[in-house]
Amino acid sequence: MKTAELYRMDMKDHTCPFGLKAKDLLEREGFEIKDYTFTSRDEVDAFKEKHDVKTTPQIWIEGEHIGGHDALREHLGKSVKNKDETSYQPVIAIFSVAFLMSIALVYATLGSFAPVKIFEWFIAISVCFLAIQKLQDVERFATMFLNYDVLAKRWLPYGKIYPFAEALSGILMLSGALVWIASPIMLFIGTIGAYSVFKAVYVEKRELKCACVGGDSNVPLGFVSLTENLMMMFMGIWMLF
Repeated sequence: MKTAELYRMDMKDHTCPFGLKAKDLLEREGFEIKDYTFTSRDEVDAFKEKHDVKTTPQIWIEGEHIGGHDALREHLGKSVKNKDETSYQPVIAIFSVAFLMSIALVYATLGSFAPVKIFEWFIAISVCFLAIQKLQDVERFATMFLNYDVLAKRWLPYGKIYPFAEALSGILMLSGALVWIASPIMLFIGTIGAYSVFKAVYVEKRELKCACVGGDSNVPLGFVSLTENLMMMFMGIWMLF
């Protein structure tokens, strides 16, 4: 059995999460671990100075210095997530949960699986979820939105109004009330959004990140963003009729 030495922080006021993740990974890979924990900041500083390292945890395998948690993953042939790497995971999570919630809510209220109502509520819940993502940091969303939205570029307040308008339209659509307000809002922001995305991605060929799930998103601007806006356009018209 291979052996590994793990040096990590486990102090009264702080337990290093990456140290625990490294320990778990080593255990799952079948290593016999010598787990050394630091219980004070002085111990951590002394260790860093002695081994000329800037962070903990630090791992040695069979006497060979591997490095920290990410270096361990690379050494074991595991993928290492790049925080700047584009990903569709946020939108997949939002749309998947929204779809399942729409099924559950329709069944709970109607006692059956009504496809049309499921579709309507799926759109409404998705719109609400997306609005929540933006409302967590309106300023960051508005700044990111300026990269491609044609109306926000001409009238800056639109970027800060957008999340509230999106949330309002989704909530009203769920309730079935004040359709004469919800429908125009959804149609308007969906149309402007679809045009902006199409222009930026398919005409100007720009590679941008989408602000649809908030201002710190790594979701690439493109097909998903365009589909979201087309769905809002469709629902804006659908609610009228």
